[in-house]
Formats: sequence, C-alpha cells, structure tokens
Amino acid sequence: MNDYKKRIIDDILKEKLESKGAILIEGPKWCGKTTAAEQVSKSILYMSNPRLIKQNLMLADSNPEILLRGDTPRLIDEWQIAPKLWDAIRFEVDQRRIFGQFILTGSAVPTDTSEIIHTGTGRFTWVKMRPMSLVESGESNGSVSLEELFNGNDNIYGESMLSLEDVAFLVCRGGWPISTYLTGKSALSQAIDYYDAVVYSDISRVDNVKRDSEKVKRIMASYARNQGAQIGDETIVNDIITNEEENMNVKTVHSYIAALKKIFVIEDMKAWNPNLRSKTAIRTLDTRYFIDPSIAAASLGFGPGDLINDLNTFGFMFETLAVRDLRVYAEALGGTVYHYRDKNNLECDAVVHLRNGNYGLIEIKLGGDKLIEEGVENLLKLKSILDLDKMKNPSFLMVLTATGNIAYKRKDGVLIVPIATLGK
Repeated sequence: MNDYKKRIIDDILKEKLESKGAILIEGPKWCGKTTAAEQVSKSILYMSNPRLIKQNLMLADSNPEILLRGDTPRLIDEWQIAPKLWDAIRFEVDQRRIFGQFILTGSAVPTDTSEIIHTGTGRFTWVKMRPMSLVESGESNGSVSLEELFNGNDNIYGESMLSLEDVAFLVCRGGWPISTYLTGKSALSQAIDYYDAVVYSDISRVDNVKRDSEKVKRIMASYARNQGAQIGDETIVNDIITNEEENMNVKTVHSYIAALKKIFVIEDMKAWNPNLRSKTAIRTLDTRYFIDPSIAAASLGFGPGDLINDLNTFGFMFETLAVRDLRVYAEALGGTVYHYRDKNNLECDAVVHLRNGNYGLIEIKLGGDKLIEEGVENLLKLKSILDLDKMKNPSFLMVLTATGNIAYKRKDGVLIVPIATLGK
C-alpha cells in the first residue's frame, strides 16, 4: 500500500501554490488530504502527533512562528486544533511575500474561531477534497472526458467492463483510499469503520458537544433513505418517527445535520436556477447527499447483495456515487454541480456549470432501455424550455449509467455514458 495513487487534486495543488501564499485543504477523514499534501510538501508539521501535541499547542499559543519554520511548501496537518495558527500563517505570508508557503489540512471546521481575526482573503485559497472518484481508484478508464465535452468534442467512445454487481460493490466500498488497495470484506469494512467513528466519536468531538449515538444512527439512516431527494428537516423528523418510533424534533435534527456537515460527512447540492421561456417555479430546496455513497450504505446496514435485491434503493445510492465523481471532475475544471427541479416535477439529476457559463445536463440511471429513455426524454424536455436567447446552449446532454458496455452518442445528440468510462 506504499504506491501512491495519483489524485485529481494533485495538479490543482501545484497550480494553487503558484498563485497563493497558503492553501487550505478541507474534506472528510480518510479521504487522503494529508497524503496528497505530502506529495508536494518540503517539510511537515503533524499538529496532532501524540508525543508532541502538548508542545505544539503551547507553541501555537505563545510562539506560533516557531511552528512555521521549515522548507516550503510547509504542511501543517490538522491545523484546526490550534486556530491561532491561521492568523500567524496569514501574517507570515504577508511578511515573506512569496507564493507557495503553506498547506493546511483538516477534517473539521475549527471549534473555536473567536481568536481568528483575519479571513485570509488574498493570502489563502480553499480546496475541497473528497473520497476517490472511480478514475482515481482505477475502476474507470476515463475515456469520456468531461473537459473534452465542454470543449465541444462529443464524438465519444468508451468501453466499460463493470457489471451491476461490480457497481454495487463500489457503492458499498466507497472511495476511501485504503479500501482501494483491499478486496472483498476487507475493502467493505473500511466504510463501516468510518461510519462507526462518526457515530461514536467524531460527531461529538467536532464541537465538544456530546451527542446521542442512537440519534446519530437514526438521522443518518433517514438521510440515507432520502439520498437524492429535496426535503426539509421536518421530513427527516417524520421519517424517523415513522420508521423508528423515536421522539425527535426539528431543532435536534438540524443541529445533528449541522455537525455532520462540519466534518464533511454530508454535502448537499444547491438548486440550479436557469433562464426559462415560461414562468415556471423552480424548487429551491437543497438535494440531500452524503459525500460518499458508502456512508449511506453503512447507515442502512446494506451490502452489495442487498442493493442487487433492492434496485430502487440501489438507484439512489448509485446517484450519490455518480454525484461524488461529477463533483471531483467538475471542480478540477472550475465548475459546480447543481440539481434542477420545477413545480411540474421536471428534473435533472445533475447540472455541471462552469464559471464561463457553459453547462451540461446529466440524468443518472442504473441502466436498461426504459430508464435510459426516461432520462433522454427529461433532458430533451428541459432543453426545450430553456431560454437560449438569454443563456448558452447546453454543451452536452448525458445519461450517466451504472451499466452498459459502450459510451456513445445517439442520433438525437444525447450521450449515453457508463460511469466506468467517465473522467475529468
């Protein structure tokens, strides 16, 4: 497991180091932040080193500049346990007036930001890291490039070797780097261990508020049942009461969800608001997602066989996997992934929108002729109501599938792309 698997963030870090004094890498535990940062760092400070943590915290409080000495870029790992370092780094960047000085990594938002004076604007740049996409873990060949599609090259072709059973396994395994070196039960157990850590420890440690592990389990299970849905916290409360006969209220659910967001377990999706030819009300509730599908599977106690036996749930879980990969690829292009749904229930699972106004519309389906045709119909209908006098034509229309042997372009222009062929 000593062989480093190249991450899409690697090139992003190198580019960012050339234009900012410091980089903050955020993301969930175990997703590979520190390992990726180590690849480009010249010196490293592990703040949470058990042998040195007391000394590090003391120095962060009294003489933080000592901790910042070292060859650059200097990695400060788990910086958030000493929030005072933020202003010290910002000051040091100002004094040195050189780019590429520091990389900060952390798997949680600092519990105490009261002592942080400066926002870091102009000195820091932020990068979010997620668990591995299928290209990074090696299950996708990346023959269909999202970047090429935005460049107008949509004459695609790619071959997928993944079966439905393979995809079910990848959903439950997730993109945790360590799991990609393992097989079978050993690979699947990593997501379960991650889930247990969240439930019994991480959610309380994030802000030192003791939380009931059973309530965490119920809330995460409800979130898993509602992956890909646009619902309010009230719906989650009602779902818990119906399924678990547990007393719960909106305030409690909201506080637990906020904590899960702080440790990057949950990453909801914003609604897309395009120009339309008619006055159609757009639903603006966020779409619920975990940052990795394996968290949803672990929350429900599902394994690959359970998904094969429950294709409806499998469809929602696969959507979470697809959204994870799309986010990884899109952000490397400076893009964001949104969801569209209007009052007539016309929806689009993912809209990849770049800063220059280019965008692509994507429906996510397990596969099969019927589901693919439904996806194609939705995409063409949505395109027909867009006001193309006020916005650009979509760069592409895509049905992204779990199964299928070949990526190809249909006569109507819609792309059919198996997930194992998609890449940045």
